[in-house]
Formats: sequence, C-alpha cells, structure tokens
Amino acid sequence: MSLLSQRLAVLSESGNERVVRVIKGLEKESLRVTPEGRLAQTPHHQGLGSAFTHPNITTDYSEALLEFITPPTEDTEELIQQLDDVQRFTYSQLKGDGECLWGASMPCMLGEDSEVPLAQYGTSNAAQMKTVYRHGLGERYGRLMQTIAGIHYNFSMGDEFWSFWYGREGEEGESLELYKNRRYFDLIRNFRRNFWLLLYLFGASPAVCRSFVKHRSHALEAFGEDDHSLHTPFATSLRMGDLGYQSSAQDSLIICYNNLDNYIQTLCKAITQPHDEYVKMGEKNEEGQYRQLNTSLLQIENEFYSTIRPKRTSHSGETALSALQSRGVEYIEVRCVDLNPYEPLGINTEQMYFLDVFLLYCLLDSSEEATPEKYQRSLENQRRMVYEGRDPNMRLLSSIGEQSLPQWGHALLDEMLLAAALLDKSYDTLVYSEAVIAQRAKLDNPSLTPSAKILSDMEDNGETFFRLAMRLSVEHSRAYLDEPLSAEKQSLMESIAAESLQKQKELEALPQQDFERYVSDYYAQYICNKNPFA
Repeated sequence: MSLLSQRLAVLSESGNERVVRVIKGLEKESLRVTPEGRLAQTPHHQGLGSAFTHPNITTDYSEALLEFITPPTEDTEELIQQLDDVQRFTYSQLKGDGECLWGASMPCMLGEDSEVPLAQYGTSNAAQMKTVYRHGLGERYGRLMQTIAGIHYNFSMGDEFWSFWYGREGEEGESLELYKNRRYFDLIRNFRRNFWLLLYLFGASPAVCRSFVKHRSHALEAFGEDDHSLHTPFATSLRMGDLGYQSSAQDSLIICYNNLDNYIQTLCKAITQPHDEYVKMGEKNEEGQYRQLNTSLLQIENEFYSTIRPKRTSHSGETALSALQSRGVEYIEVRCVDLNPYEPLGINTEQMYFLDVFLLYCLLDSSEEATPEKYQRSLENQRRMVYEGRDPNMRLLSSIGEQSLPQWGHALLDEMLLAAALLDKSYDTLVYSEAVIAQRAKLDNPSLTPSAKILSDMEDNGETFFRLAMRLSVEHSRAYLDEPLSAEKQSLMESIAAESLQKQKELEALPQQDFERYVSDYYAQYICNKNPFA
C-alpha cells in the first residue's frame, strides 16, 4: 500500500476525518485602467484608504496595480463573499474617474516604462523601502513586466490536523514545529512536480497585447491578420513563461526545497552575495538616490519568482526569512494562478475546491527529495506547458520517462479523487469530488480550457486580445456598479479605509532613524552560514 493510501485510510477511519480542515485565503491583483483601456496614471484613491496599512486593499508594484487580501477562513463561500465585498467597495471609489479593473492577467494597452507609476506608501522608513524595492525591480527587469496580475492562493491545515499526524509520524527529538516544516516542504516538492496540471486546467493568458513586448525579444506570432495581438497557438499561461515573472539573471539560482534550512540558506546567499550585473548598475545614481536596495541577485525574498512559497507572517521590520527561521512555516502561497477574465473575481468556487484537493493531495502523497536534475525537469515541464500545453503531441518529463498530458493528468486526477472524497466526508458535501470530476473533460478536450476559450472567442468575434479583455472588464464593472454594497457594508468599509489613513499618519509621526541605517539593520538579519547542498 502506498504512503498516500495509508494516510488516506487512517484519516478515513470514523472520527478521524474531523481533523481534515483546510484554511485558505486569497491575494488578488488587478490593474486600474482608464475608460480607454490604458493604465491609470492617477494615484491610489484616498477613498480606498492607505495602501500601507489597510488590511484588505493595497497596491503591488504600481499605484495602478491594486491588490485585494482576504483573511484566512475555512469557508470557501465566505472567502468569495469577502473578496466580492472588497471589490464592490473598490468600484464605488473608482466610478468618479470612470476607471475599471482589468480582468485579465496580461496587461492592458501600455505606453513606455516611465508611464508605469511606482507604488507609494508614505514617508516612514518601511514605506520608503517598499518603494525603493519596486524601483529596483523596474531597473532590473523593466516596469512593463510588473504590470502582470495574478492570484495568490494561501493554503494551510488546521492545528488538529498537525497534532494528529505529529503524534503518529513525528520523529524522535522532532518538535511539532519542525514536523510541520518538514511536511509543508513535502507538499512544496510534490507541487513543483505536478503544478503543470494547474497551468493546463486554469491557465488564462494565451495571448498578449503587442504593447507589452514592444521592446523585448520573443517567440510569439501574430494572431489573425493584424499584429495587435501576439500568441502561440497552444499556449496556456504566458504569464508563467519568460514573458512574465521570470528572470534570466535568476537562471543560475537553484533553490533547494528539501527542508526549511536549505531553502533559507540558498535564498539568503542570493540576497547577500553581489551579482556582477547589478554591481555595475550601482546601488545609487549620481544624485545619491537609491536605484535598488542592494547589488545582489535578489534584493529581498519576494524577488525570487517562484510558483509556490513557504510563508510566515512577519513582524514590522522583520525579513520573511527571519520569520520563517524563528517561527516555522505558517502557510503555503501558490503563485501560478491566472486571472480568469470570464469571472468577475478572476476565480470561482469550483477552482478553489479543486486547489484545496490538489494541495491536500500534494501534502499526503510521498515526496522524494529534490535534486538539481529534478529541479530542471520541473522548469522544463513549466516551459512546455506555457507554450505548447494544448498541443496533442506535447510530452511532459516524468520520473518514468515522457508522458502525454492526458495519460499523466488522468492518473493524477484518479489519486486526487481519493483526497477529494476525504474532504467531502470531512465537510459533509460533494463539492470537492465534483470539482475534480469537472476537470476530466479538459484533459481529453483542450478546447474546454480557459486559454482555448479566449483564443476561440477572439477568432469568432474578430477581437484583439485587448478588445476581448476590455469588453469583459467593462461588463464586470457595470455589473458591480449596478449592484452596490448595502449601506451598512459600505459604511463599514469606509470606516476601515479612514482608520487605515489615520494609522499611517500615526506611524509617520513616530521618530524615524536614518534611512540608510534602517536598510543596513534590515539586511543584518540575513545570516548565511550553511552550504545548502551539503
């Protein structure tokens, strides 16, 4: 009996299913665009509160790139409602300028790099550091690349689950925290082997507006007779390819996912060791203004463009790696989810139920340690899925050789159905199994995938990618404006926004140390003292 089967059998015993509780949250990005479909040049709206201190509404790279954050919950419907409320409130603040939220992952019509306004967070040291970091990203990779939007899916298991398994599988001398770290990294390694399936099933960025790549080399081809849209015929998620959050400078960076210590040390070295290209660029310009936070391969952990991350909520001024090292893994952040332009929220409950099953399966299945060869294999599968995912002749690299997508995909879904049945039992529902079963048809019929639907609609309607995305974005905008929040919810959200602005003022009124000293103290937390591959 496989380890997966053994674990599922134990959890399926009467009463044990109660410990299977999934906690999830969303971080959803969306560009603000003008009525003409261009990137908004207006600053972050005051009515939305402070991007630095608001608990649910912030900005990512640009002033025009909004990010909505939901608190963690077990209830998927509640989570969707929370996101819907935040987005509905946002529309109430945007309507005065006629702006709307861009519904696709790949951006609207763009101008030059200089026309992408950097996010501003205020005058405190922590706020300035966030903006300098973004300035560095623009210097290193260009600002246009930073206009891509997506959804981060945050996943964890409840305390009862971990106590249950720690009592059965915890090793001698291993604390509960260390056990959780070990098992979350099991999940991460399995995710990296299998996440190509998510790109196929839910990838929704098969085409881009030509303005996005006008100064970059690429292998895309024109869609239709004009050259306004670029694509590859079998693409699934160009956002996850070398046009998106990928960096050639990071090609040599192999992150070790075998355990938390190795992960921390490989990232720590990338943050503290100078990188020739960025040394030449310089930390500051001739006027003494920061161009980037440092001259290392990575300025901070977030610059590593991974598909999945171990996470721990950090304190003010604390690095993400320090938080992980001090208190262990709290949750997992999945970063390869495209915005579905046909969905007002970019995602729906069925997809979220499927993600829960997928991640629980990755957690319960046996997980081999990673090697550089396996690391490269997952990157190659990602590349093939991004550009050729719907090609019937495409093959994926597995531990037993090349496999077709339907062959490997159906085998994965067969095993995932067992995890889905466990979740159904735990929550007294059928939605998890139904979410898995609903994906089977896509494996045999690529035209059912979101990426295929986008290209098909473009062709059938004679639309460019820009026109299709703009039409859907306006439809969603009108639907939100036609059904505003209740007066009670609107008032509550206005109060939260006002409180966030007041909190920012209070933070800025506190004494601030010299900014250079602040940055120096921040980087002093990075201590690299191990060989991650020893």
